[in-house]
Formats: sequence, structure tokens, C-alpha cells
Amino acid sequence: MNILVCDDDKEIVEAIEIYLKNEGYNIFKANNGLEALKILDNSEVHLIIMDIMMPKMDGMKATNKIRKTKNIPVIMLSAKSEDMDKVMGLNIGADDYVTKPFNPLELIARVKSQLRRYTTLGSYTQTTGVYKTGELIINDESKKVTVDGELVKLTPIEYKILKFLTENAGKVYSIEQIYENVWQEPAYNPENTVAVHIRRIREKIEINPKKPKYLKVVWGIGYKVENI
Repeated sequence: MNILVCDDDKEIVEAIEIYLKNEGYNIFKANNGLEALKILDNSEVHLIIMDIMMPKMDGMKATNKIRKTKNIPVIMLSAKSEDMDKVMGLNIGADDYVTKPFNPLELIARVKSQLRRYTTLGSYTQTTGVYKTGELIINDESKKVTVDGELVKLTPIEYKILKFLTENAGKVYSIEQIYENVWQEPAYNPENTVAVHIRRIREKIEINPKKPKYLKVVWGIGYKVENI
């Protein structure tokens, strides 16, 4: 597996490289968003670790550009721990968020978790099935989602949330249940993380996200995909 590490602090990049190489990963290194984009144009990358604050092009702008063409997992790095920074990162397409200073074992665990989800949604998956409600159709063999016949482009996390709720259409799940089923780890203050992904999914599958037809909130309980 190839991992791109992008941070303007070269010592941090080198430290992460050592941790990940010890786990058997191949590492590409960049020191700003522009360098990261060039590497992505010329190399196969399976996961990106992206710092937020960098010169020339910051991590937010780079991730936003990446998300226009690629769905590979992105883990954001930042010295800031405010919820707003996390929400902003998730809004522009990040899959996870790690605050500096970080525990190397935690970063490695998050990398492995994201890569498991990414490969599960790729060609390695043997599960077949089509999930349908109304004109929302999920083909789990091809990993394609269509609404009214139009292809919808989702990130791996968005796909897994929508698939989980659609294959259980009509059932209401709490934020904690959604998080634990999708992320496969205990939920710890998952409200912002789940809510941001839900909003992004709605923007992609709903004609009017403020009056959703498919992905609905059940106030005080959680979310469901309507069984139409």
C-alpha cells in the first residue's frame, strides 16, 4: 500500500515515514499541497495524511481539489483541536482527523482502519447485492450509487454510511450506532463527525437537502433511510 504524507514540518514527515515503513507501507513525501497534487498525478496512492497549515497550498485547499477526482481516504493533521477545524476538514472531504501532538500507535491504527474500509469498498470485496429504495439504488458489487438514474460520487465513508442505512431502510439508528457500525470502533463524541457526513450525503442524493426524500433525521433519536 502507498501512503502520501504531506506536512511542511520535515521532521514530522520523516517520523511518520519511519512509523509507517515499519508497518510495511511505501511512503511518498510532500511539504505542501502543490507537491502532494503533483505526486497524485504521477503515482498510485491508497491513503493521504494531510497537514492543514502549509505554505503555497494548505491542506484544506489540496483536499478539496483531490476530492473532485479521487475518493482515496484522507486523514487530516493539525496542531489545532477546536471542533470547527475538524468540521471544516470533514466538510471538504476528509475521512478522519488527528490532532498534533499525536500518539504514533493511534495514527497507525487510524491508517489501518481507513485502508481496511478503502480496500473493502474496492475490487477485493466479494459481497454482492443491490439495495433499492425509491429511485436510490446501491449496487454493492460495482460500488455504484444512482439516484433517478444519475451516478452519485461518494467517498468510501459516505458510501458505507448510506449502504448501512439503505440495507436497513425504515429502521432508525442513533449517531452512536451509525458510528460503531461504519467506523468499527467505539463511539466517542461522534456527533459532529456523523452529522457532517450525513449532510454531505444529502447534498449528493437529495433534490432538496433541506427537505430530504431519502435520508431523514428522527429528532432526538438518529437517522434513517426511508423505505419507499
